[in-house]
Amino acid sequence: MIVRIRFGNGSRVRRNHRKNQHLALGLAALLTPASVMAIVLGLWRITADLRATGEFPISVGLFSHWQVWTTGAAILEFLAIVLNRYGNAEPALQKPVEESEA
Repeated sequence: MIVRIRFGNGSRVRRNHRKNQHLALGLAALLTPASVMAIVLGLWRITADLRATGEFPISVGLFSHWQVWTTGAAILEFLAIVLNRYGNAEPALQKPVEESEA
């Protein structure tokens, strides 16, 4: 005697490839203000060199150059854009509409 057990079709198991979307969006939200702060410091350094504003507080070292601040601002904003795209990504293929079983 052969006993066959038939199982019904259950729900499909889906892999979630983007587990940290909420973390990416949170970090992107913090990187944009940091980018604005860096560009403001870069502009302050440029205007301090032109003697249009007061003295820049960092007078020696790597961070005393406006190029470092503006490059850092560009990098931070680029990372914020990339993280926003990762966090708000939609699937490339839309799910097909399943026909109701009649």
